Amino acid sequence: MVKTDIKRPPLYRGRFAPSPSGLLHFGSLVTALASYLDAKHNDGTWLVRIEDIDPPRALAGASSEILKTLESFGLYWDEPVLYQSQQSLLYQKTLNDLAKQQLTYACKCTRAQIKELGGIYPATCQYKNLPTEHNAIRLINQVGIFEFTDNIQGHVSFNKNAAAEDFILVRKDGLFAYQLAVVVDDIFQNITHVVRGCDLLEPTLRQLSFFDILQKKVPHYSHIPLAVTQQGYKLSKQNNASAINNKNPQPALIAALHYLGQNPPEALVSNSVDTIIAWAIKHWSINKITKNKEIVI
Repeated sequence: MVKTDIKRPPLYRGRFAPSPSGLLHFGSLVTALASYLDAKHNDGTWLVRIEDIDPPRALAGASSEILKTLESFGLYWDEPVLYQSQQSLLYQKTLNDLAKQQLTYACKCTRAQIKELGGIYPATCQYKNLPTEHNAIRLINQVGIFEFTDNIQGHVSFNKNAAAEDFILVRKDGLFAYQLAVVVDDIFQNITHVVRGCDLLEPTLRQLSFFDILQKKVPHYSHIPLAVTQQGYKLSKQNNASAINNKNPQPALIAALHYLGQNPPEALVSNSVDTIIAWAIKHWSINKITKNKEIVI
């Protein structure tokens, strides 16, 4: 459902970017809700992007069910949904521009081979002039950003050698890689703020390096703690996390607000979804979110 009541482009542009590999679970609701509330509290625009660039992993009908779920929880996007499967020409143009600058090369190394070398890819194929067909395409990482300041987690840093690794832009099977698609789309949609889970802290470093190489402005990043099971597993589609209940959204919505440290009054659960969302927008504070801590649910 597209709302068109915004009259001017705001300074804040956020987004929620689910993969259609499964239905939304509690962890994805937390991420969607946090990104939505942060945008709306700051008079911003909130977008939805479907990351459907990996067809073998997509669940039939998941994209439409994800959108229905967001609507049932009162999370309405402000512009038409962007599907990454429709962005191939833009991704290819970016690749062509990088190739002209001699910033990419083909690579035939397997994950097992890289693991044997210590787990960090040492640019083995950079000067081999391998054909691009049936090989991965890597970006020459001239920057290697290894630290940044997160709006929730504060100063974040990782291994310098790992951060300087030449990472994959196109997989061996010809599919565009996540790092390429996410950065190109954030630029395309003029995203200014990214609110997402702490499982993406490390990939953020590659994205920061990629933004720098493309000479584009970097968004502000806020990474929220992950929801885990009693056994310590992250709630995810891969771990078969249960889908959230669309028919009775209020309890999950209240639980997500508590998870995010917003402490809504208990009586709010008996109100409509729109009333809960309105309260949450008004009282939202990203500073209340727990720093760098996995929360068991």
